[in-house]
Amino acid sequence: MNALGLVFSNIHDNNIPELTQERTMGSIPFCGRYRLVDFALSNMVNSGITKVGVITKSNYQSLMDHIGSGKDWDLSRKQGGLHILPPFGLKGNVLYTTRLEALRGAKHFIERSKEEYIVMTDCDIVCNLNYDEILENHIKNNADITLIYVKKDAEYLKNSTNNTVLELADNRVKGVYFDPNVNGEVNLYTNVCIMKRTLLQTLITDAYSHNYNHFGQDVLARNVNTLRINGYLHNGYYMVLKTLLSYYQESLNFLNKEIRDEVFRNVDVFTKVKDSAPTKYGANAVIKNSLIADGCTIEGTVENSIIFRGVKIGRGTVVKNSILMQGTVTGENVNLNAIITDKSVVIKDRRSLSGCETHPFYISKNNII
Repeated sequence: MNALGLVFSNIHDNNIPELTQERTMGSIPFCGRYRLVDFALSNMVNSGITKVGVITKSNYQSLMDHIGSGKDWDLSRKQGGLHILPPFGLKGNVLYTTRLEALRGAKHFIERSKEEYIVMTDCDIVCNLNYDEILENHIKNNADITLIYVKKDAEYLKNSTNNTVLELADNRVKGVYFDPNVNGEVNLYTNVCIMKRTLLQTLITDAYSHNYNHFGQDVLARNVNTLRINGYLHNGYYMVLKTLLSYYQESLNFLNKEIRDEVFRNVDVFTKVKDSAPTKYGANAVIKNSLIADGCTIEGTVENSIIFRGVKIGRGTVVKNSILMQGTVTGENVNLNAIITDKSVVIKDRRSLSGCETHPFYISKNNII
């Protein structure tokens, strides 16, 4: 595929400050063994994109540790491959604050690339996208820009921000609206788009000359009448993380086999390979409807939960409706319900902690309870 990939690893970090205090949105752990960036990179690699730039901003050490040279995604190459892009705009060493400023900072990388098209995506979504099909549709319809969208009920947008809704007529975008007050079914823009690389260069230069700052408002919305901006409907599974609650709920949705099959069965989702030992289950361990990664030691009960690598659950401990990230350790006779533990949390013997399905209790990294 003759396209360059561009991934925004920090966009929308403020949506989930609990999980992005010490990491990027792209490096948030998900579904037992993955990071969110895995889905963005895998979609590109599965579509034949062999050159990808990842735009960073802050707290990106864990992201760099995870993706490394890109070897696990077959992006460790002499030509093309994976490129970590700096978090600065064009004005000195000032961190970017908007998507457009991030693109200005990546301007030289984009200009030096030779691919005809460019695919841009965020890291806060989980879905399978076939960019070959989308590009074919883009070319067939003679589009200047193609925006990928999904159909959602307006209720889906409530209690969250940074929602972009498209007005469409015969797949042509006629309006772009930001956090609108709407009812019924809406066309929700996924923040994934395709266009010619040279067109993006022109749009960045034009925006810079006019001192524009917002990609959606100043580039997309301003050009709906001057450029042919098309919409492409994604009908498959789609998840976007807007809040800590949505992270909790969407994660536990993956306990549903139908959802897992849709996301993982027909395509490869690549991640960093770790040579962990198999999980060890004690004689009295009880596991019900849970995802448990390798390298764990389970001696208690786990129900309706997601357990990441290297977690240790003591004897007599009961974990329900919870997400325990890598390296979490519980003592004996602990009771956990609706809990999210970040990495390397220790919960001592006989502790009882509970959130609820609409307000999970979060324990930050390296805490001892």
